[in-house]
Amino acid sequence: MEPFALLAAVLSSPWLVPAMVLMVAVDGPLPMLPSETVLLSATASAVVTRDLALLSALFLAAASGSVLGDLATHALGRGSHRLLPRTAHADGGIARWVRANLFRRPVAALVAARFLPGGRLLSCAAAGRMGLPRQVFLRASAVSALAWSLYMFAIGAALGPVTGGNPLLCVVAGGMLAVLTTGAFAVAQRVRSTIRRTGPAPLPQPAG
Repeated sequence: MEPFALLAAVLSSPWLVPAMVLMVAVDGPLPMLPSETVLLSATASAVVTRDLALLSALFLAAASGSVLGDLATHALGRGSHRLLPRTAHADGGIARWVRANLFRRPVAALVAARFLPGGRLLSCAAAGRMGLPRQVFLRASAVSALAWSLYMFAIGAALGPVTGGNPLLCVVAGGMLAVLTTGAFAVAQRVRSTIRRTGPAPLPQPAG
């Protein structure tokens, strides 16, 4: 079965909502499923058909699946480094930023990372490896899950009238959003680094 035919079958299945919970959860420690594409397409379709019950169910599925996946990644980060993908051990700009802010601003670290490609895996695994308390992590994860679900539903609602819920157009839109988000973060990081390097000149010392 072709990928888009499979996606269309999932969208029309009565198991769409529980499948959404599972896909978003598994997408935490093993980001290989097109959970965001399915969620965007399902939301766009529900907006077109004005199915409020399905929209509510999808929102709860996205939020609960996000928290479950975060907790699984946090647990794997604490207990094993071998079961996580190599991207969880990356040492790039995103990873450094998350580690620098994880204990000072855990909510901000998890929320910001959640909107970047690979950021969810990096932030949740780092929280487990660095020993961020589970209760603190759970609160930050809940805020992150709600923020991400609201963001995805806003995008899905905007795409509904434009795409008519067409999976191919939703895939293209999702890819463009990922590129724009990553680019914006990279620009912000570069500007921040430039400001730090070219900070205010030291005040002259008084003579004698």
